[in-house]
Amino acid sequence: MGIALTTLRKFHGGVHPPEHKNLSEYCAIEELPMPKQLYVPLHQHIGAPCAPCVSAGEKVLKGTVIGQAQGFVSAPVHAPTSGTVIGIKEHASGHPSGLTMLCVEIEPDGEDRWREDLEGITLPMRAEPAAIRDKIRDAGIVGLGGASFPSFIKMSPPKDKEVELLVINGVECEPYLTCDARLMEERGREICAGIEIMLHALQTKRCVIGIEENKPGAIRAMRKVAADYPTITVTPLPVMYPQGSEKQLIEVLTGRQVPSGKLPIDVGVICHNVATAVAIRDAVKLGRPLVSRLVTVTGKGIERTANLEVLMGTPIQHLVDHCGGLKKTVKKLVMGGPMMGVTLTNLDVPVVKGTSGLLAMTAEETVDKPEGPCIRCGHCLQACPISLIPCEMSWLAKHEELDQLQEYDVFDCIECGSCAYVCPSNIPLVHYFRFGKLSIHAQKREDERRELTKRRTQAKEERVAKEKAAKERKKAEMKAKAAARKAAAATAESAKPAEEAPATPAAAAPATADSTTSADPDKAAKVVRAAKAAQAAKAAQAAKAARSVKSTKEPGGGTSSDPDQAAKAARAAKAAKAAKAARAAKAAKAAKAAK
Repeated sequence: MGIALTTLRKFHGGVHPPEHKNLSEYCAIEELPMPKQLYVPLHQHIGAPCAPCVSAGEKVLKGTVIGQAQGFVSAPVHAPTSGTVIGIKEHASGHPSGLTMLCVEIEPDGEDRWREDLEGITLPMRAEPAAIRDKIRDAGIVGLGGASFPSFIKMSPPKDKEVELLVINGVECEPYLTCDARLMEERGREICAGIEIMLHALQTKRCVIGIEENKPGAIRAMRKVAADYPTITVTPLPVMYPQGSEKQLIEVLTGRQVPSGKLPIDVGVICHNVATAVAIRDAVKLGRPLVSRLVTVTGKGIERTANLEVLMGTPIQHLVDHCGGLKKTVKKLVMGGPMMGVTLTNLDVPVVKGTSGLLAMTAEETVDKPEGPCIRCGHCLQACPISLIPCEMSWLAKHEELDQLQEYDVFDCIECGSCAYVCPSNIPLVHYFRFGKLSIHAQKREDERRELTKRRTQAKEERVAKEKAAKERKKAEMKAKAAARKAAAATAESAKPAEEAPATPAAAAPATADSTTSADPDKAAKVVRAAKAAQAAKAAQAAKAARSVKSTKEPGGGTSSDPDQAAKAARAAKAAKAAKAARAAKAAKAAKAAK
């Protein structure tokens, strides 16, 4: 079923802050003179920052790529004018915490000369959608409504998603800002040309431009131009903040709510800002990258209000000087709108792709009251366009109850500031939400780091255990081999005596006998002489033993009274008797052998 646009609907919540658009809504667009120096940040979008691709002293032309995109969600950065790169260094930025940012510092040569090789698509309506998306990507175009999301990603919906409607955001609901309204009044044809190109690239045929009713001049101008485009419809909308938020605008125009955690394409819608449409037209038809944008300079603290076309990287001080300077009554400087902008403390901060305005506010335009305790009035619940519970979320963020804070869907908060605007206790609710979001991101990064360390430690322990097990297994194998070798040696040793049995004394005796019976007479004589010599030696030993036994007897012919000596004498007598018998036997044997 297609999207119906006949019935307008109101989103939940929202507020009606004073508009203050009368200060600059009649200021025609004027081109800001060239500053003396440009500080072009390499991070002007949501996603990964760019990497510099130029060096100090290098000459560049207008449109030269000075920062290459890194990652899918990223957009290249180009030189805003021709000149010389002075350096690449950290410079003040519009970050809420006052952080610096890596910038390419360029000294203009005054010629403002474009690159000569820039080429557009002559007939974009006959070009392939992929070629158009490539042009948008290479031109570094991001959403100029303030979110700074790379536009080519929005122009590349998933193949399984159908784009039923293209919504062009001309709401400009932030108070004070009028640059989009002036763009619609003065450059309506360029907007419609960009819309035609986007419709062709998205392969859809329906577009609606939403404009709040407090911009009658813009509504008239766009309706006049859109009359020549049957696919484009201009729809006035009731004034309500934050109607310019993407999800709220889609709900008002179509009645479809983008679910939590989902994108507009999930309900069949793609949304772009009117200024983005002009940038896409310039990139596709002329081949020119995004190097400038419109900025509203307004507030009661500035001498002259204006809607300026400003080169990226132009210092805020240059805008202030062009508009006559600040009044003595100025109290606060804000980059962007008063509801979602960033308070500035340094006028050297450069203009970037997301800079829609510069507000010089006096004391009567600002709220300077101390923060009080929450009185549970519930006004913030009624004002929140996402139907969140801001009072509970701020308490959880303040006390760093991060787990519970996520359960309250803090990441669905669009930080529109409606809750803080209606809070009677002046609690800076959005600041607490931003703190909570950053703390949760930091905690997730720390958890990921710990998990990575844990996995690495486990992997190391497993590796050490495997190495230890391998060593023990190898050691056991070596022990087993040693034991096997020892067992084999023992087996061989046990088998050796059986083989060498003839060498034992018991077995040698027959050999001696055999030797005495040898047929060699000389050898037999030698054996006999050796046997006699051995018998003589043994007889001598026996005699000596007998003498020693005799010497141990008592002089009276009795035995010694010492039992040990008596035992020794008995053993000696027994040995002498045995020796005598042995001599007799051997003598008989020798005599027999001699015969």
